[in-house]
Amino acid sequence: MLYRFKSQATADTVMLQASGEQMLTLMGKEVLPQGIITVAQIPGAIAALQQAITDSEALEAQAAQAADGQEPSNADGNITDPVRLRQRAAPLITMLKESAAEGKDVVWGV
Repeated sequence: MLYRFKSQATADTVMLQASGEQMLTLMGKEVLPQGIITVAQIPGAIAALQQAITDSEALEAQAAQAADGQEPSNADGNITDPVRLRQRAAPLITMLKESAAEGKDVVWGV
């Protein structure tokens, strides 16, 4: 399944299911096939995504210090995903900012 975020202010932002669900969860939205982020909710959604990015990068920095030159891996010993949360969230954050500037809601699944 894909998540297609839409706004009348911008082009669509498409994410794979796992990434879309992660973004919705981080923004405090229910993981549903359809939904809306209203203009009033956008500042909170942006702040939540930016805080999650800050937290994620702090954890990555701690893990890098603890690993001390070892190849990055998760608890299972597999190499971690090279795509950072900042990279995944950037298109959606841009969409949210542009939509807020034009007073347009962001929807998905409609």
